[in-house]
Amino acid sequence: MKIEILEFAEGARKARGVAVIIDVFRAFSVACYAFDSGAVRLIATGEVEEAFKLKKNYRNSVLAGERNERRIDGFDYGNSPTEIIKANLTGKTVIQTTTAGTNGLVNAVNADIVITGSLVNAGAVVRYIKNINPGYVSLVAMGYRAEISADEDLLCAEIIKAGLGGNEKNFETRINDLRHGAGSRFFNPRNIDHSPPTDFFLCTMVNRFDFILRAEKRNDGNIDLIKTEITSTQYPAL
Repeated sequence: MKIEILEFAEGARKARGVAVIIDVFRAFSVACYAFDSGAVRLIATGEVEEAFKLKKNYRNSVLAGERNERRIDGFDYGNSPTEIIKANLTGKTVIQTTTAGTNGLVNAVNADIVITGSLVNAGAVVRYIKNINPGYVSLVAMGYRAEISADEDLLCAEIIKAGLGGNEKNFETRINDLRHGAGSRFFNPRNIDHSPPTDFFLCTMVNRFDFILRAEKRNDGNIDLIKTEITSTQYPAL
């Protein structure tokens, strides 16, 4: 199994084999929490206008996402797991658009299989990939606003790569250190309304969820994220 770490939308376009599109802070952490909060469907799109169009087609739907880290005008939720865990999404369709993560999904056009990646389900991602044993894995760290390398995304990629290689490294210290680097914005009082401190802790709860989210391209060009349980009884342990 050859494993490559790439970055940004350009990396997503280069991805092949199994592509893991990684956005820890916060898109694909939010997506996991949305399913955990009862959502039955999640549609990812790269454009705000497309999100509003999709909402018209799904009666029991909500909009979640951000531009410049803040909730988009007219959206029900921002890109905050703190908001999502307080919501009752039972039976709802979540339509999500973000600056980095969802654009990574849309651009991963050359991969055979596309899944999302975040710290909250990194172990499930590893077990899933080990089970299908592909020849090539592309780990795409989407970065801050899909333009600047993000420590949390690159660290998540490293954790997944280590797990696939059977490397039992301890990453706890480096995850905690994100608080003083890439995650410091969550502790800035000026960001409390859209990026509260709880977002940092929710996004760094490693292996909280035992499922992966697989991307399936729709006829309209958007992406359905399909939840698949990856339990330790079904798949080999890390």
